[in-house]
Amino acid sequence: MKKLSARRRHPLAAVVVLLLALAATGGLYAAFAPAGTAKADETAQSLAIEEGKKLYSVGCASCHGTGGQGSTDGPSLVGVGSAAVDFQVGTGRMPAQQPGAQVPKKKVIYSQAEIDQLAAYVASLGAGPITPTEGQYSPEGADIAKGGELFRTNCAQCHNFTGEGGALTYGKYAPSLEGVSPKHLYEAMQTGPQNMPSFPDTTMPEKEKKDIIAYVQAVNSDKADNPGGLKLGGLGPVSEGLFAWVFGLGALIAVAIWVAAHTAKAKKS
Repeated sequence: MKKLSARRRHPLAAVVVLLLALAATGGLYAAFAPAGTAKADETAQSLAIEEGKKLYSVGCASCHGTGGQGSTDGPSLVGVGSAAVDFQVGTGRMPAQQPGAQVPKKKVIYSQAEIDQLAAYVASLGAGPITPTEGQYSPEGADIAKGGELFRTNCAQCHNFTGEGGALTYGKYAPSLEGVSPKHLYEAMQTGPQNMPSFPDTTMPEKEKKDIIAYVQAVNSDKADNPGGLKLGGLGPVSEGLFAWVFGLGALIAVAIWVAAHTAKAKKS
């Protein structure tokens, strides 16, 4: 009887065993679940790259080369990153319809899923700027006044003070920024498409990019006030000077003719 009582387990022993089992199960999950998730992500990325390569072969390889190495008809895409693809294809600039001084924005022919696949493939050719997340480009909470200062310092020379765009040399131009999505504005600053210089985070931090995006959206919104009255297209001194010459000088000539005609009549009488 003593031996049986000695072997009898403590009432809390079952609870301890259960806790140890749960701990072991949690440890196994912590050990294996991340690896499984990472493997799933890797598989999804591989599939995206594979599908992107197919799309690239059909729509891009004729100009940029079968491996993205570039050709006489298109630059190399090695190292441009997914952000450049998302901007160029997402704004309809690519695929280009015809060669020219500058590739214009046009209707987008790919879905966002296809653009993501193309971006994944091009990104696999070499490291480059990554497509930003919504948290990076959202103008919420940004400093609009600071963004205006940054825009006038870095962007207004080409895009005009309110982002209306402007002419450059040799048939090139800075496009209007009205209606451009925050994501594409951010990517343009990241990658520097066509004639535009790039502004990486080492040159222009993420916070400053968001401030600029907030300013561009504010001055081009329907609720924006124009204290100067008629903005004349927002093109600055060129349009204002033309208005002065055409209408101002025209009015002076009309007044001079009227005065001369009435003076001649007065002398005859």
